[in-house]
Amino acid sequence: MSRPIEIDDPTPAGIAGAIARMISSGELRPGDRLPTVRELSAQLGVSPATVSHGWQALSQAGLVVSRGRSGTFVAEPASAAPHPAPARTARMVSSASAARLDLSLGTPDPGLLPELGPLLAHVALNAEPTDYHQAPVVPELGRLLQADWPTASGGLTVVDGAMDAVARGLRAVVRYGDRVIVENPTFPHFLDYLEAIGAQPVAVGMDERGILPEEFERALSLSPVAAIIQPRAQNPTGASMDSDRIAELADILRRSEIRCMVVEDDHSASIVPAEDVSIGRWLPDQVLHVRSYSKSHGPDLRIAALSGPEEVIDRVVATRMLGPGWTPRILQRLLYELLRDETATRAVDNARIQYQIRRNAFTDALERSGVHVGRGEGLNVWVPVADERSTLVHLAANGIRVAPGGPFCVDPRHPQAVRVTISPLRGGGEEVARVLAATIEPQQSDYFSLGDTGGPGRRGSGGFRDNVRTPR
Repeated sequence: MSRPIEIDDPTPAGIAGAIARMISSGELRPGDRLPTVRELSAQLGVSPATVSHGWQALSQAGLVVSRGRSGTFVAEPASAAPHPAPARTARMVSSASAARLDLSLGTPDPGLLPELGPLLAHVALNAEPTDYHQAPVVPELGRLLQADWPTASGGLTVVDGAMDAVARGLRAVVRYGDRVIVENPTFPHFLDYLEAIGAQPVAVGMDERGILPEEFERALSLSPVAAIIQPRAQNPTGASMDSDRIAELADILRRSEIRCMVVEDDHSASIVPAEDVSIGRWLPDQVLHVRSYSKSHGPDLRIAALSGPEEVIDRVVATRMLGPGWTPRILQRLLYELLRDETATRAVDNARIQYQIRRNAFTDALERSGVHVGRGEGLNVWVPVADERSTLVHLAANGIRVAPGGPFCVDPRHPQAVRVTISPLRGGGEEVARVLAATIEPQQSDYFSLGDTGGPGRRGSGGFRDNVRTPR
């Protein structure tokens, strides 16, 4: 190339992302020769090793090819391949150890799920003949879902759980090197998937009402193509957005010149009391909305609904036909019956009440021990601690397991924290709160404060403001 390449983030990921975006936009074409490692390192003022790592990432993704002494060139599109998956989720699993009380999994209480047996038998006995050519969504289920859907999106389909919906939605709009806004902290699977497809996460801080609008607006200045948000019972914090906050985010998107597709993961839906909100109320063509029924009706159902612009949903449906095809219609009909059945509805309503009781009991117990966390909703509580490793060891010594906070944070130099799942805490969690409090020194503030990522593009704490005093 004859002119310098403009790169605003001179890290390996930043270099790879900038080149990938130039390839995706057509600014760099197949066969174009890239600067040498020496040339680019001199231009950016970084070491040759930094540029080499960026080149290696592009090569692993199939976007560039090396021809020895001739140089490095943009590859033909056919050679592109996904980046190998990273290990955030694996780190959580590998840290597993036997525990008499496992509060690390983020799963619902089996005792609070609706009973499936009678309705499953009814569906099996009354199932109509099916074939490979029927619509991927059972029509009566589609109509029922649309009746109380929070967006006016043109298309809707059914897939195999929330993560399947998020991944398929992202795959439809994100290319290698693209930037994607994420909450910080966020669900580790999101970060794993973004790394697997070669996308760059842009961390945005939070408070108890979700994403901070001013940080969201700054993040949009980096031209992200997508954002992943959790409107209710955010995992891991439990924060829920209200109508004012979601409207503020919608207004920021409306005023922005950047077209950013928002993927909303409503994973807990009917088991949390928060209002059902969506940016899609104002911007239906910029929102992919996901509603999962795993936590409310059963993880083994593996069912989530995904809505969005028709052209995006059509792409999801078309690519899915090359793999699983559709979510089993017998399971879709079972969900339809569960959503209409009064006994199942009462069970879900009871679960919503019980989870909030358990969460409040646990956070109240923490408060009495001098540990202040946000109220929030859902199955998880995010607890800042003085030292994450020491806290995990201390809890394990008492037969208690929780999830480490590190995998949830974009920046590995994250604030020290752990995630506690409250669904198994039928007794109020007094013991867990007492053991946990023993690892935490008195806090400087009496409220739960989130955010402080240092802002998009700046090096910051990468998540919640640390509201515990670090040992000196």
